[in-house]
Amino acid sequence: MPAEPPGTAGSLAPGRPSTAGPSTAGRVPPKVEIFDTTLRDGSQAEGLSLTVADKMRVAEQLDRLGVHYIEGGWPGANPKDKEFFARAASGELALAEAKLVAFGSTRKVGGRAETDPVMAELAGAGTGHVCLVAKAAPWHVAETLRTTTAEALDMVADSVTFLRNNAKVVLVDAEHFFDGYFEDPGFALEFLAVAESCGATPVLCDTNGGTLPHQVREVVRAARGAVRGSLGVHFHNDSGCAVANSLAAVLEGADHVQGCVNGYGERTGNADLTTVIADLSLKLGVETIGAERLRLLTPVAHHIAEIVNLAPAPHQPFVGVSAFAHKAGIHTSAIARAPGAYSHVDPETVGNTTRFVVSEMSGRSSVALKAAQMGLELTGDEISYVVERLKGLEHEGYHFEVADASLELLMRAATGWKQSFFRLESHRVVTELRPDGTFSTEATIKLYVGDERVMEVAEGNGPVNALDAALRKALGPRHPGLARVHLTDFKVRVLDSSSGTAAITRVLIDSTDGERTWTTIGVSENVIEASWEALSDSIVYGLLRAGAPER
Repeated sequence: MPAEPPGTAGSLAPGRPSTAGPSTAGRVPPKVEIFDTTLRDGSQAEGLSLTVADKMRVAEQLDRLGVHYIEGGWPGANPKDKEFFARAASGELALAEAKLVAFGSTRKVGGRAETDPVMAELAGAGTGHVCLVAKAAPWHVAETLRTTTAEALDMVADSVTFLRNNAKVVLVDAEHFFDGYFEDPGFALEFLAVAESCGATPVLCDTNGGTLPHQVREVVRAARGAVRGSLGVHFHNDSGCAVANSLAAVLEGADHVQGCVNGYGERTGNADLTTVIADLSLKLGVETIGAERLRLLTPVAHHIAEIVNLAPAPHQPFVGVSAFAHKAGIHTSAIARAPGAYSHVDPETVGNTTRFVVSEMSGRSSVALKAAQMGLELTGDEISYVVERLKGLEHEGYHFEVADASLELLMRAATGWKQSFFRLESHRVVTELRPDGTFSTEATIKLYVGDERVMEVAEGNGPVNALDAALRKALGPRHPGLARVHLTDFKVRVLDSSSGTAAITRVLIDSTDGERTWTTIGVSENVIEASWEALSDSIVYGLLRAGAPER
């Protein structure tokens, strides 16, 4: 096998100088703690709502990944978080690697920690670790807390001391720290000194997400000079720099990074820990979760995306399904000779894989690589047929780079294969508006399974659901493996909106057998026809995977 080009694996790329440069010599820590706040800060993302059961499952996945801290929420702030911490304390959440952290604010202005209800909740949350949030910018102290900077510092000292006396390990999120530093560096650094002197680890927060990497390096360098122990950072992504800012902070000596898996969080989100971990480990040679766990980045990121019911971002660095996808023929031709020619790291180091995307832009090498990846052997003539067929179909509106299952069926057909699980005679769909205002959809399917003619009728909550139900009734008794195949998503896109109701529609159907998910496609001016094409391809592909006998 040809040698890999520099920079495709390992920590710092062979032959490349450290990106840290001489100015950071001696400041880059050998190890960085990873603090995940998906269950608290991440759950503030629009469209993300977690049940207590969801929070337990996410925590289990984060522990599997090997993060050092999991911020579980704000105990006492709402019934959901209160139940979560109670169940965790009962032993229902057994963490092997991570420490569970309770989050809350410092005591109230003018109050005492010993009588503050938030302090009582944190002390009784059943966790050994607590993260407090406190204002670190004079403007916010005056306008939000409506008090003095002296009282703000007293609130930090009083709260940290109380929790330390209750045997808690304490971190203090210095809210708006970067804005506060540029407003009043003296107060910002004094804030850090007070927190550390009371026994807490200070965490510099870019709460509004507007700080840029060169500013981060300046501020963290100053903070590192004022803090003797551990120093954390917490970045939001409003300027698109949360990951870059996290790396810049580590280059200046920060040894604790907070963020969320998949970058969840309010507004534009938090630093994406999957990218932070990969960059620190593979690019800077800084230990994070351990080299043996890096391969869990992709499966854990996707698993958590399923739990929170948000589709994984396909172009997400390192863990996205498109992160190592290659479409241009010139790229795939080069990759055939040198697998690392167009990959900055080996995809397997982060649990991902190289994908060859086939489209009308594809050349023969792209099709050959994709066929080999699918386990198919195509002759030269068959490859030529597939290339020309792809160009024609994509001109009609097909989009095979997002429909691998339909692409595999097309490639199989190029070899002369033809599915024989069933042969359609006809199908009919009837939608009825009933007197009570409800709709009823009924599908009738007539087909042959071998020499046997089968007719089935089924109702559904729409044409596709009814067709799927009728097809399953017809095939299920004859192909038991179909029971494992389920449709998970259905998408329709109008390709030519200027044609109105006569426009061509593209239908994509996602299906799964519990082990793998695949996508099929249909295109037609008739949405029912397009849906049937995608549905039947999905069922055929599912039967192939199930090893059903062909007739």
